[in-house]
Amino acid sequence: MAEHRQEDVAVVVPVYNEEKTVAGVIESLLDRGYRVIAVDDGSRDSTPEILAGIASERDGLSVYTHVINRGLGTALRTGLKAAVDEGASCIVTFDADGQHDPDDIEGVIEPLLKGEADVVIGSRDFSEMPLSRSLGNTLMNLLTLLFYGCRVSDSQSGLRAFTARAASVIDIKSRGYGVSSEIIGEIHRNGLRMREVTIKTIYTPETISKGTSTSVGIRILLRLILNMLRRV
Repeated sequence: MAEHRQEDVAVVVPVYNEEKTVAGVIESLLDRGYRVIAVDDGSRDSTPEILAGIASERDGLSVYTHVINRGLGTALRTGLKAAVDEGASCIVTFDADGQHDPDDIEGVIEPLLKGEADVVIGSRDFSEMPLSRSLGNTLMNLLTLLFYGCRVSDSQSGLRAFTARAASVIDIKSRGYGVSSEIIGEIHRNGLRMREVTIKTIYTPETISKGTSTSVGIRILLRLILNMLRRV
């Protein structure tokens, strides 16, 4: 694997009402030497106080705050821009609910460091997912193919890695969960090289209660159709 300094890697963590898990996620990333950019998307629980407490005690954490909840897409846009502005060479997105293993980050950024890819998507094993999540994610893979012409095995994965250049050219407009498919479309539109790397997923009551279920996938489909009609 190519040499790199941990501080050259910025991990963007969008956060919304994650008081049960956010401290453990942030601490685990800081313990491994990564810079962390947390985007508090208008949380109304104790998440803001938890983030402020960690930032006051440890180096390496930057907290950006949306006064009101603006959606996952907007939080990712804020975080990616902040990481580019802070001079990170590799930028990773990482969910705050505890579903990702921080040790997978090294494998996800490896193709970037070797110059083999501009963007890497962490691909989960759908056979290990609860059925509703597996069906929802399979539906979103199909929609990503239909709407953006891109075939990927896990379009909705929250663990991704970007070079700084790739992060700067990806133009996120979606506010909600449709952002994951939009990112794949932006990769294709900008001619960026993409790789997929297998990652683990940690299932807990918090992670199972969130994510892309079949019903969420149908709502995203309706939004995609409405967005296309507005452009006609």
